[in-house]
Amino acid sequence: MREYLLTLCITAAVTYLLTGPVRKFAIVAGAMPQIRARDVHREPTPRLGGIAMFFGLCAGLLVADHLRNLNEVFANSNEPRALLSGAALIWLIGVLDDKFEIDALIKLGGQMIAAGVMVMQGLTILWLPIPGVGLVALTQWQGTLLTVALVVITINAVNFVDGLDGLASGMVCIASAASFLYAYRIWYGYNIEAAAPATLFAAILMGMCLGFLPHNMHPARIFMGDSGSMLIGLVLAAGAISITGQIDPDAMNLFSGSERNTVHQMVPVYIPLLLPLTIIAVPAADLVLAIVRRTWRGQSPFAADRGHLHHRLLEVGHSHSRAVLIMYFWSALIAFGALAYSVNSASMWIVLGIAALSAVGLVLLLLPRFTPRAPRWAENLVPPRYRRRRRGALAAEAEAAMASLAYEEPASHEKAAQEREEGVREHRSPVVTGVSGVNGATAIGPRARFLEGRKAESSR
Repeated sequence: MREYLLTLCITAAVTYLLTGPVRKFAIVAGAMPQIRARDVHREPTPRLGGIAMFFGLCAGLLVADHLRNLNEVFANSNEPRALLSGAALIWLIGVLDDKFEIDALIKLGGQMIAAGVMVMQGLTILWLPIPGVGLVALTQWQGTLLTVALVVITINAVNFVDGLDGLASGMVCIASAASFLYAYRIWYGYNIEAAAPATLFAAILMGMCLGFLPHNMHPARIFMGDSGSMLIGLVLAAGAISITGQIDPDAMNLFSGSERNTVHQMVPVYIPLLLPLTIIAVPAADLVLAIVRRTWRGQSPFAADRGHLHHRLLEVGHSHSRAVLIMYFWSALIAFGALAYSVNSASMWIVLGIAALSAVGLVLLLLPRFTPRAPRWAENLVPPRYRRRRRGALAAEAEAAMASLAYEEPASHEKAAQEREEGVREHRSPVVTGVSGVNGATAIGPRARFLEGRKAESSR
């Protein structure tokens, strides 16, 4: 465990320290697109954050290769090298897309090639434990097709959910934490060495996300871009493939005792079928809904819009930070709920706890539909928006407003109306892109005043 934690910390530190220089490089390189209609942010923000995440991945694998216990993963398995090969290819495609906006079909082809590269080096699904049937061995073509499909779906699911500051990196970090706990339990609890690569992948993925999150939380200073979202999606899929299709359930010695006990004991065998789906449950649901919505409208499934789950949370009335936290909550509930059920499937308290937390999540979703008010005795302890306004105070404010309007002159009314119109026009002025407009650093206002002063001096 100490070596896994050391690998996680080194990966997070390298990613965190490199993100700042990568941000400056992205600004200089011009990887800072203009604000689109579907974007939530209001200031041009550089991309290419995946560069720092990729070097964090390389640092994590390098450190693990030089540790005494984790070195056996590289000696006994070719999966880390397969992951690095596929990650390098998908990262290169993402960098090109962040800079030049390549076509969606080209990206899809690159994702399939990256998955094929990992399959050729041994990272593939060999068999599937199916409830009621048992262990089913897959042919080479079946394993390849299933592996490529899982990689492509996971990459695009993570890419689709990358729409708010800190959303994709936080959700993948939660998913990788659940995957790490499950894989470590299989490796340490059942002494199965085949689960060690998946445990290492999950630890490195957590470090990549934790190192990038401080720079990506709202308001984000840099975006991960496709170079980062596709990269972490591929690493997440690689861990799911390794833990699903590489572990032999017979090695767990679960087929003992009564039939009922055997059914409960077989849950850890069947959970690998569900855990990858629970890890990407929220992004996958967003992906399916997006495809159905766009196809129903007669659009391409790859056409961008503002109909994603995080966009709908903002439309309901949630703030940016609250929408991200709600998505975190549901991801953690689904992933860790499945993990807890795999540990003790016979406990009714786990099911009741998941149901209660689901009810809490529904309340959080509907929170903007009503405005909670604090009781009278607690009004001084809460912000003003949660305080009850007395009817007498409201009537006094209305009378004061009417009295002030009655004594104003018509000219003052016209002047006030003109000032309001000018303020609206200034508020609706378009955002100016460029290096000076990054993260509030724009100087349009002061420069305009200086130019007016120079014109006045020249006219004199």
